[in-house]
Amino acid sequence: MSVENLKKAIKEKNLTIGTEETIKSLKKGDVKEVFVAKNCPGILRRKVKNYSEMTGATVSELEETNEEIGSICKKPFSINLCCY
Repeated sequence: MSVENLKKAIKEKNLTIGTEETIKSLKKGDVKEVFVAKNCPGILRRKVKNYSEMTGATVSELEETNEEIGSICKKPFSINLCCY
């Protein structure tokens, strides 16, 4: 189901891509859902979960790797984190 949410956010052009941008948005409390790649580094995963708990954002851990998420988002690079 989370991949469908990711694709929906892409269609609506309401997706923030990248680690730094995602964490900035989480700190501001502007995030509904964070998408985390299956092979995202553990320290980054914990950081996102902590900020999400503080702001009430949902964390969706995807079955896809960061390279696959990059392909889904039609980007020529891998993506560990993205949010909307």
